[in-house]
Amino acid sequence: MKNINLEKKIKLSNYTTIKVGGFAEYFSMPNNINDFINLIKWSNINNQECRIIGAGSNLLINDIFLKGLTICTKKMRSITIEPISGLVEVEAGLMLPIMSNMLAKNGLRGGEWAVGIPGTVGGAICMNAGSGKLSIANNLLSVQVIDTKTLAISEIEKKDIDFQYRCSPFQQNNLLIISAKLLFQPKGNIEQLLETTRKNLKRKTESQPYDLPSFGSVFKNPTHNYAGKLIEELGLKGFKIGGAEISTMHGNFIVNNSSANSQDILNLITVIQQKVLQKKGIFLQPEVRMMGFDYP
Repeated sequence: MKNINLEKKIKLSNYTTIKVGGFAEYFSMPNNINDFINLIKWSNINNQECRIIGAGSNLLINDIFLKGLTICTKKMRSITIEPISGLVEVEAGLMLPIMSNMLAKNGLRGGEWAVGIPGTVGGAICMNAGSGKLSIANNLLSVQVIDTKTLAISEIEKKDIDFQYRCSPFQQNNLLIISAKLLFQPKGNIEQLLETTRKNLKRKTESQPYDLPSFGSVFKNPTHNYAGKLIEELGLKGFKIGGAEISTMHGNFIVNNSSANSQDILNLITVIQQKVLQKKGIFLQPEVRMMGFDYP
């Protein structure tokens, strides 16, 4: 099969923002959509399990040998912006902060919130990533996907996707996101948009631990509450297990102090859940995806 570039026994900690993860049996970073589709076909034909990582944020990979193919989409970053209509077509691997800045430079409103989220467009759609009450689903028109079982490529309109808070069907089904069409508000003031985007990033960097490896937010916010607030009220900031620590800056962040392994982090997530449930009566749902664990 053409355009199949596979590496073997690649350490996945180099591809996650928390800097933890085992080895991939096969690994590839496709340069474009055709390469991506060919890799999916290869894994199907060879009966290989296939898993996708984008920016590797919001992702905890077990420190084990992961059989099958791991695809990193970060080189799939083509984007087309129509400033007059506000229509944006983008491949799954483009980083959200890059898209956010490009939208502002083209006078498109509605993507300013995304500047501080260290994920890809595909990962954001899969997780329905957002900030506050805003999420990427608000601007989505349609998603191009490939079915890992049938290899059929199709386009799904937003109305046919059951998006929920930090959740989408793509977390459970056999469909992998290739690209997306989004719509933003045109004819915005470029200088104001750039300033708002800059301020959003500044606010994020001042309140969150960007100087250490982390996931981003660990837990979804419960209804009418905030995960970070609940964790901080229990005095858990700075609590450690091995090399994993609850950030002293923000209670909903776990940081890796250079020596954390996957079990340290999973144990810390579990302890947080137990303590918040015991003291507050609230079970915190992880926003972080688990890969290679027997974890729901």
